[in-house]
Amino acid sequence: MKRRQTSIDFHPINHAELSRKTAVHEAGHAAAIYLGNKQKQLPPVFFQVFIKKLKYDFQLAECLCQSGDDCKHCFTKIEGGRLIHTLPSSVEEAVCDFSLTQKQSYQSAFEADIINLLAGPLAEANYVALRDNEPINPRLINLNALHYYGGSADLETLNDYLGCLVTSQSGREKKLTELFLAAFNFISDKSNWHAIMALADYILADSKNIIDCEEIMAVLDDHYFIHRKNTWC
Repeated sequence: MKRRQTSIDFHPINHAELSRKTAVHEAGHAAAIYLGNKQKQLPPVFFQVFIKKLKYDFQLAECLCQSGDDCKHCFTKIEGGRLIHTLPSSVEEAVCDFSLTQKQSYQSAFEADIINLLAGPLAEANYVALRDNEPINPRLINLNALHYYGGSADLETLNDYLGCLVTSQSGREKKLTELFLAAFNFISDKSNWHAIMALADYILADSKNIIDCEEIMAVLDDHYFIHRKNTWC
């Protein structure tokens, strides 16, 4: 997808909007880690949202603290949340002595981590599209476009995962297309999106430097099920 030539692309982004985009990005990761893994019946994992002060120029930071003139600039990140703690040289070698059920579980966990990496920049891209009243679907956005939505580090880690998962280039492209679509479908689900935006609001409103796992899960559960209940009524 060509980079959309909106005013936000060529002018310094204001503090509040950069904070909002970053919060949505991290909320997308968190929702996929918690709700997405639970929907796939995968085991729960521990994670936290960290907001860390930075010393360098604001244009290089993703600031969330909303402390006005007292802000020294900060960025936010998810710590933890991976089902696969150490990447093997190859998945095929890692599971060679596993039973069929164990192999399937390991592959599911491996692919879930990739989907969860994609969910952050895709959530940010979806937020920007909705904000600008522009269409977004898997045909209008591609993997490289996620660099424009804070996804560079996520894509670097994703490439490490794919290198372990699939050896051939054609196989990687096919698998990546499958997982990209799964991540897009996750953030596009109305109940998931409702929970993502609620968590983004919570991140922006919270004054702490660390938001723990229990708080995050409670916010996601509350708003996910509230939306589901309203949909059923």
